Amino acid sequence: MSDVDTKPTAGRPTDGMLALARDIAEGRKRDTSDVSKVPASVYIDPDYWAREKAAIYDRLPQILCPSALLPDPGMAVPHDATGRPLLITRDAGGKAHVFLNVCRHRGTRLVEGSEVHCTKKLVCPYHAWTYAVDGRLLALPRPDTFPGLDKDDHGLVELPSRETGGLIWFGPQADTADFSLAEQLGEDFDALGMGDQVLFRRKTHEVAGNWKLIMDAFLESYHVTRLHAKTIGPFFKDGVTSGDMIGPHSRAAVGRLEEMEGVDLEDMAALRRLVTFAYQLLPGALIIPSPDYINVMVMMPQAHDRTLVEDFMLIPEHPATDKARDHWERSWALLDGGVFASEDFRAAELGPQGLSTGAVPHLTLGTMEGGIRRYHETVEEALRAAN
Repeated sequence: MSDVDTKPTAGRPTDGMLALARDIAEGRKRDTSDVSKVPASVYIDPDYWAREKAAIYDRLPQILCPSALLPDPGMAVPHDATGRPLLITRDAGGKAHVFLNVCRHRGTRLVEGSEVHCTKKLVCPYHAWTYAVDGRLLALPRPDTFPGLDKDDHGLVELPSRETGGLIWFGPQADTADFSLAEQLGEDFDALGMGDQVLFRRKTHEVAGNWKLIMDAFLESYHVTRLHAKTIGPFFKDGVTSGDMIGPHSRAAVGRLEEMEGVDLEDMAALRRLVTFAYQLLPGALIIPSPDYINVMVMMPQAHDRTLVEDFMLIPEHPATDKARDHWERSWALLDGGVFASEDFRAAELGPQGLSTGAVPHLTLGTMEGGIRRYHETVEEALRAAN
């Protein structure tokens, strides 16, 4: 429970969310898989990562950031971690765009850094070609020296994108930019009120580990009461879980069975106090709603053994008092600095050190780790589909 007043979440849980909660309340198990194995090579082989990059990260729609990063019209933020220079903007009408952060004159980077800029115009630092945040070329110095130039043909290069459920997605390639599953997931995120949340903190972590090792920690509950014994572990019990798939994306729920009797599961606020949902999205994003805030983590692999993870903490409203601010600071320190950085990310860094020795040619997965097996199957399916 929060010790500060927060706005209630009013949305009704979606049918899919309710189905998982009822599984927990009624003791049903969806995953009855046996012990399985995953080759260690999928985590440590640079050639395997090169195939993943080409087939998944360079092709499939993926989350860039929560909508709350750009709450108002006339905002822009550079984004480089996908391997290409991107610029996310919100135009005067409130529509989000994803452009290449490249001036159409000589290819100069338009906006530097990684912070959000509040501006109606984007001015190239080299020759001062000026663009609107909707990508239009507005003006250029000495237009007489460019006879016949049509400004309409020299706007910023826009990539396919979609804003849904409080998240901004983009498609690296137009022919694979199908956002239908993003829209379906957005129904859950709308029910959680994510689009109405505000950004409290964001931080990018550099993890010396494979991106799937980070995902693995959020695909099973076996580690929760052990790795997180001094943080969130006491709030959970082994095995009280359920999960399903939305296309290649996983949706999981962990609940406190002993407290669920008599609770109206269609009451979102009551449900979130007892059931923690987690969304593990392909390629690599995690949505983790706590009872009164939401963490959005976006994984951006840089190599087979190096991953950038940007963590965003969304809260119901900007803190109006020191007490409220202190509450959210403690929540941020617990999750971002404690559970994620010191425990989950650290475990992901320790894995490659052992796997690279060859001592464990295959990872053995127990029945509480079936989510890992399913996730690796979706990766393999994506690799096959790209061939």
